[in-house]
Order: sequence, then structure tokens, then C-alpha cells
Amino acid sequence: MSLRINDVIPDLSVETDQGTIKLHDWIGDAWAVIFSHPKDFTPVCTTEFGAVAQLADEWAKRGTKVLGVSVDGVEEHVKWKADIETVGGAAPTFPIVADKGLELAKAFDMLPAEAYLPEGRTPNDTATVRAVFIIGPDKKLKLSMIYPMNVGRNFAEVLRALNALQTSAKNGISTPANWEAGKDVVVPLTISDEDAKARFDNFQTVLPYLRTAKLRD
Repeated sequence: MSLRINDVIPDLSVETDQGTIKLHDWIGDAWAVIFSHPKDFTPVCTTEFGAVAQLADEWAKRGTKVLGVSVDGVEEHVKWKADIETVGGAAPTFPIVADKGLELAKAFDMLPAEAYLPEGRTPNDTATVRAVFIIGPDKKLKLSMIYPMNVGRNFAEVLRALNALQTSAKNGISTPANWEAGKDVVVPLTISDEDAKARFDNFQTVLPYLRTAKLRD
């Protein structure tokens, strides 16, 4: 079954390089970013894991835990982390799931149920395991992104999307295209003009169905 936005994520027990974790317990009251890739010691993914390591303070500011996923084993993860630190210039302190049995990849609908790891496999055998999932404290999937093998993920965009999700959850608003923290937000149609004027600063009606406003500090 496909994992869709606002579905509760599977509460799997998974092995990582930092021990076994149960996903719901590991998330706790935090937000979470789960990002996956098809193999350790691959060029694009090494740069991505390095980028995530560099953002450790940014994840912490947002009360967000990070979990990597690979279909290689714990020993490979431990060795690979040295390369990640060399490339990124920061230690990857987040855990990486050793999804050798593909349980997580299949549960999150990254691979079909019949997928398996052949002998002498290459990254192409698990190519669709190139995803980002943002999960809320309610354990529900809030956002997902899927990338091809040859395009590195933009983690500045992951941070921007996380900001938007957290701002929306806190304030009951929506965000427009290209929104960044501090910019005007979209007032939902469920809020009356009177309530909008009371709740927001610089309330404007652009179109009958499009109203923007600045959030109060």
C-alpha cells in the first residue's frame, strides 16, 4: 500500500549503526527527516550525507531528528561515515538504517514488494531508494520528495519546506510559492476577514480567494 501525505508512518523496528530503534519512539515529540539512498560509498550520496551533517545545528534549532537509510549493512555505514566527514567537513552524528532486508524501503513505498538484492548488486538495483520524508510529531507523513540517481538533493529546500510545515502547523496558515521564513503567508479561506484582521499584520486581499498577511512575532 502506498504511503500518502497524512498517513501515519509504519512503526518499524530498524537496525542502525547506533543500535536498534523503533521509529515512533525514536521520533518522540520531535519532527523527523528520513532520507534514503541506494548504496554506501557512492559519489552523489556521499556529498548529500555530508550536506546533512553540515546542517546539524539547523536541524537542532527546528527540533528535528535526522535518519539516514541505506540498503547496506552497519559495518559499511560505520566505514562510510569517515568518507562523509572528509567530504562534508562535519561528523555525521545521525544514525543510518541498515535496511538490508528492504523492510523500510518497501514499507515507505520506495521499492515494490517483489524487490530483492541480487548478488553483485549495483545502485541501479535499488535506484528508487532516493527519497526524503518529513514526519511530524504526530508520526504522520507531512511531505515527500523523490529524486533520480543523477541529481543531488537540495537540503536548503528541505529546510525551507520544514520551516513552512512547522510555521503552518503552529499558525494555521498556508505558504505561497517560494515562501521563506519571515515573508507573508496565505490566509486560509476558512478564516473570515474579521478574524484575519485580528490575527495578522498587514492583511491584504489580493483576489477574493487569495489573502496574504504577515505573521505577528
